[in-house]
Amino acid sequence: MAPATVSRRNREQALGSRRSGRVSLTPRILFVNIFALALVAGGFFYLDSFRARILDERVSQAEREIALTGEALRAVDPEARTRLLLRMARAQGARLRVYDAGGIERFDSRAAGVQNFRLRDPDKEPWQQDVARLLDAMIDTVAGTRRAPLYRERGKSDGLKWPEVVSAAATGRGVATVWRAPDRSPVITAAAPLAAGATLHSTVDARDIVQTVRAERLRLSVVLLVVALVSILLSLFLARTIVQPLRLLARAAVRVRLGRAREVVVPRLPYRRDEIGMLARAISDMSGALRARIDATEAFAADVTHELKNPLASLRSAMDSLDHVKDPALQERLMAIMRDDVHRLDRLISDISDASRLDAQLSRAKFEPIDVAALLEALVRLRAEREPVRGVRVRFDRLSEGPLLVSGEGSRLERVFENLLDNAVSFSPDDGLVTVSAVAEDSSIVVRVEDEGPGVPEEARDAIFRRFHSVRPASEAFGTHSGLGLAIARTIVEGHGGMIAVESREDRLSGARFVVRLPQVAA
Repeated sequence: MAPATVSRRNREQALGSRRSGRVSLTPRILFVNIFALALVAGGFFYLDSFRARILDERVSQAEREIALTGEALRAVDPEARTRLLLRMARAQGARLRVYDAGGIERFDSRAAGVQNFRLRDPDKEPWQQDVARLLDAMIDTVAGTRRAPLYRERGKSDGLKWPEVVSAAATGRGVATVWRAPDRSPVITAAAPLAAGATLHSTVDARDIVQTVRAERLRLSVVLLVVALVSILLSLFLARTIVQPLRLLARAAVRVRLGRAREVVVPRLPYRRDEIGMLARAISDMSGALRARIDATEAFAADVTHELKNPLASLRSAMDSLDHVKDPALQERLMAIMRDDVHRLDRLISDISDASRLDAQLSRAKFEPIDVAALLEALVRLRAEREPVRGVRVRFDRLSEGPLLVSGEGSRLERVFENLLDNAVSFSPDDGLVTVSAVAEDSSIVVRVEDEGPGVPEEARDAIFRRFHSVRPASEAFGTHSGLGLAIARTIVEGHGGMIAVESREDRLSGARFVVRLPQVAA
């Protein structure tokens, strides 16, 4: 393979890669799906709110329990208070203490043998608890949760250092406070006033709240992990099914843009029945149409060159001969040839200009309802007002009542029918008859132009619509037609969504019938 070819292919691949990488859909699809999962991950913060609500309820419960316990203690005899305190400590799972008015401890359920409150040392717990505490700290930081003060034990004579003891003595009702244990689990302390200025104090380890929240968080984490993994895999699969064919189409489009439409094979993706498959087939069809248009343009340019060379060669020959001819009659003949060649060139250039601009003009034309019957009637009437050519008459037969409407541009359709009438008249014998008819058939308007001429051989019926293909009657002078009339007529008809064809007349041994079909529109 030549180095220039390799370099060109590398440039194309690099261009396609840069473009596809810059606008790749893969990260966008991943981002959208992960973003949706991030919204679901907000459940972590909902769990934090859930924990706060549970803790508030436990605080309220502790205040009620300590108040009820205090009232029960005030109602029993002093000898029964110790038994009641131990029973309540076991029932509530709390450490109960009694402080006198000076803050000195008079009773402790732990010292009495009820070991139901014990703080855990985080350094002696497994690593999973360290991870859980780290996750708690991260979520508390993101959520902006206020951290409770660190729990510390007070001495036996430091009862007044408990804030809830002071508040209970001052307010005369149960008061609770939330603390933070070394392992980040909440500790709830509550106090209620007793007789003679004494205060009942309880301490409860609310570790179960943290365990419940952590368990739910673990479940949610597992679910999110699985969903995230599945979402990523599905996103990559979706991106592959979308991005890969789009990259193929983009590279093909780049190669078409670089001017190599003939060597580009745009994948049609026949196995895809979705929008990407539709896009691939549309681009493939567009590439094929572009390739056909390029081929047609090149063929048209070659035909134009060939057609222009003939009169130019004749003109050059006449001009070269003119300098060497002294006979006035011969000079006049050479001048007539030169004038004919100039007229022929002018006619060719005009027709070529019209043919080359026709597609673009039709694409920009503003169509409106046209009554084909009225248009044909007017054309035939104008011809009848002029002197007939070689005695050839033109007759219009209207085979349908009412207007025959099509959507189109009146001047363009008029040119089509003028070309067909001129063609029919030129091939008709002297004193012949050209018949024009219009009828509505199967949601189409069908116009037929029939002459009494020699007809068109079957093998030439497609060729006569090609550009610069001209078969004229022997009576006409050479070069009077450019061979573009029927080609222009077919372009105009097809631009209006119709079709034009030629066939033989069944009612005669000779003669041609041109048939034009145009889509009918409602009145």
